[in-house]
Amino acid sequence: MNRKRERNDQKDSAADLGLIERVVHINRVAKVVKGGRNFSFNAIVVVGDGRGRVGYGLGKAREVAEAITKGTDIAKRNMKPYPMVQATIPHPIIGRFGAAKVVLNPSAPGTGVIAGGPVRAVMECLGIRDVLTKSIGSRNAHNLVKAAFAGLEKMESPEAVAYKRGKNVREVLGL
Repeated sequence: MNRKRERNDQKDSAADLGLIERVVHINRVAKVVKGGRNFSFNAIVVVGDGRGRVGYGLGKAREVAEAITKGTDIAKRNMKPYPMVQATIPHPIIGRFGAAKVVLNPSAPGTGVIAGGPVRAVMECLGIRDVLTKSIGSRNAHNLVKAAFAGLEKMESPEAVAYKRGKNVREVLGL
């Protein structure tokens, strides 16, 4: 009983911190045993602060609510900062994971998030409001989320690029 109370306290504190939580996909899994089938659930959850930090987690449990709670906790632990320029990404990038490929392109202010379900959840939790994306290959939600994160990992901040080129950040951004 205490564990449930602790989890509820953690959930309340997440809401206080202003974290955005998105359940991307819930999958029912059956294991066949001597007495019949044992059902369990997988939930992939994306959590972000809407200001450049995002993470994902895969929770597994016998009940949907527990799987989502576990996924949320794992996602919070895996949150990392990613570079942003105003409300978009700094440059075009391609993320790959397995057979899934996600193309991420920056766009002009006012475009909105043009993305499918799993990638949209990642972009909205990250706080990106203007981006064009295209998922190619696998439509598996798990692989699409991982491909989106693989692309985000490869992104470089304008400051890092300016340092490498020996230029000013304004010159790199074309301002």
